[in-house]
Amino acid sequence: MLCGGGLRPRCVKRECEDQIMTAIGKGDSIMRYVDGFVIPIPKKNLAAYRTMAKKASHVWKDHGAVEYYECVGDQLGAMIGTMPFTRLAKLKKNETVIFSWIVYRSRVHRDRVNAKVMKDPRIAKMMQGKPPFDVKRMAYGGFKVLVQA
Repeated sequence: MLCGGGLRPRCVKRECEDQIMTAIGKGDSIMRYVDGFVIPIPKKNLAAYRTMAKKASHVWKDHGAVEYYECVGDQLGAMIGTMPFTRLAKLKKNETVIFSWIVYRSRVHRDRVNAKVMKDPRIAKMMQGKPPFDVKRMAYGGFKVLVQA
């Protein structure tokens, strides 16, 4: 049942998107999109980062992000034959890495959510002052979900 009970979709407006997602399988990995981040950060700045990330999570979720994760490095050594995160992120002494991702229903949904986030006064307020990490060393990318289990 799509868009008020019809047998075929009559619209693809925001209010119908949830019905469409349910009809085709809400967990269907074809639709999901993820923004991913790798952020080197001084360990002494973790508390400030956590505060900032908690505020940011509310903004993204308020504007429609499906899931929001901020993780801090714990076991960063390499397994045999792999590159350790410490080298990948070019960590300096007394630094660790944040591995972060935000899940959206689709790339279009991501674009819509991020446009609203960037206009949100809470984000503007967070961007004032010096961030707890070097923005130039942050890695970012948008990813299509390949496998979802």
